[in-house]
Amino acid sequence: GEVARYMSRHAGRHVSKAVLVSSVVPFMLRTPDNPEGTDAAVFDDMAAGLKEDRAKFFTGFAKDFYGVGIMSHPVSAEMLDWTRGLAMQASLKATLACAKSFATTDFRRDLAAFKVPTLIVHGTDDKTVPIDASGRAAAAGIANSTLIEYDGAPHGLFATHKERLTSDLLQFIRSA
Repeated sequence: GEVARYMSRHAGRHVSKAVLVSSVVPFMLRTPDNPEGTDAAVFDDMAAGLKEDRAKFFTGFAKDFYGVGIMSHPVSAEMLDWTRGLAMQASLKATLACAKSFATTDFRRDLAAFKVPTLIVHGTDDKTVPIDASGRAAAAGIANSTLIEYDGAPHGLFATHKERLTSDLLQFIRSA
């Protein structure tokens, strides 16, 4: 979201290329004019879980973030612990405000400000920021963008698919 706002507020000044990785852009909340968005009840449940027991909430959230399941363990237990510990350092007030912003900030008008080649990378199994409302919608709204979908990848693909992501980013940066 910060990249989109920078592009629109500053006309992309000094930016020659942009990258959105697992981004919330353009708009997460389901509304009549955003039918692919996420129901408000999902965000309300997140807020309730945070208020009730943040440590428990973040333990489950980290597993979804990295795609950990019964048959899938793409990151170590230590990575999950680190993620929970990092999240727990933020205050409850700040975390709730961040979650609200994540859910309700509409970046759709900002998409037209992207005047540079833009790479969009998103996992198809992202449970934190579903690809239809974000990666695919951003690619449809940003001229001169390229969407790379990581089949089966979760939100935290910077950890689960780090070699591929690094390679894709370097290839994009080095391209003309």
